[in-house]
Amino acid sequence: MLKTKQIVFLRSMAQKIKPVMQIGKDGLNENSLETILAYLYKHELMKISILQNSPIEEDDIKDFIYGYDIEFIEKKGRTIVLYKPNPKLKDSIKLPQVK
Repeated sequence: MLKTKQIVFLRSMAQKIKPVMQIGKDGLNENSLETILAYLYKHELMKISILQNSPIEEDDIKDFIYGYDIEFIEKKGRTIVLYKPNPKLKDSIKLPQVK
């Protein structure tokens, strides 16, 4: 579970990246999950764009990623940000230490 300071840090990092995936009318499926997990394994932070014709809501995404140790960082408009730490990465994201 991330602390507020860490979430704010990740939000500021996410402002600099572009969405790398779009969720459309088909919604979320196993292929989507595999793509999300593969990208997060390499980059830790991911921005996803939800298209207008998508039936997906914020709670659907949270339910979908539940159990995969993926943190839901924010939803801004039709864009979401996800984070999954990978300590094996050479240049992994260093979160601020919080007590």
